[in-house]
Amino acid sequence: MQEPSLFNFLAIASALFVAELTDKDALLLISVSTKVRARTAFLAGATAFVITTTIIVTVGSLLVLVVPVEAVRLAGGVIMIGYGLWEARGLVGEGEVKQEESRIARAKSAWKLFGTLVLALAALDLAGDATEVLTIVLVSQYDSLPFVFSAVCTGLIAATAVETSLGSRLGALFTPRRLRIGSAAVFIILGVSIVFLGYT
Repeated sequence: MQEPSLFNFLAIASALFVAELTDKDALLLISVSTKVRARTAFLAGATAFVITTTIIVTVGSLLVLVVPVEAVRLAGGVIMIGYGLWEARGLVGEGEVKQEESRIARAKSAWKLFGTLVLALAALDLAGDATEVLTIVLVSQYDSLPFVFSAVCTGLIAATAVETSLGSRLGALFTPRRLRIGSAAVFIILGVSIVFLGYT
């Protein structure tokens, strides 16, 4: 187990920030933030990521009770490499993102829009997301769940702020193809560093 420190906190937050910027949630947030107020998209994204991080940290803490820490780390790294290679072949979840976009477009009231966006982001995040695998690996490496939770949330919420505040500009930059390539590269690099360098 590693000791929580400011350096480790910043390293975790930075890794999650970069991973989230290239994840399928980013595609939805960037798209939605061009159609609704950026503040609404940001608050919905932040809320969704706090909820999903709570769930994943809890699942990870239960997993490490029954699976050796080293096995969790290695499996997590291998899964991230596999996810990256799979992503390189085609944008993972692009159809899911379009489906969630159409559901959000049908929301009429501000509260319904907010709730629909929170649920859409949470569903995308929990339905096979490599940032969740990274979070579980981090839970296995640190003894403090509040430390992992706060570092992961910081990275995800920071990415949400960038995605929603720069939505239209990022939308032009992060085409589906570029997002696919960036995502594949990020997850392969993280997976290799976890498996071969023991980085978390």
